[in-house]
Amino acid sequence: MSDLTPTADRPGLHVSKPSPNAPATGSAVCHCGASATATGDAQVRALVEGYTANHGPAHAKGGKR
Repeated sequence: MSDLTPTADRPGLHVSKPSPNAPATGSAVCHCGASATATGDAQVRALVEGYTANHGPAHAKGGKR
């Protein structure tokens, strides 16, 4: 499997939780240049919600910010 971590050349959102007992990790990179990482289930959930609301798909609605 190739590396799924988002980069400036391949923006997106990546979340990993290797087992039910392990903390989730996440990273996000938007084509507008914003990036973030998170560790822990609650922080990763907030990362996903913020990325979805303000980057990635949100840019498709209003254009590139």
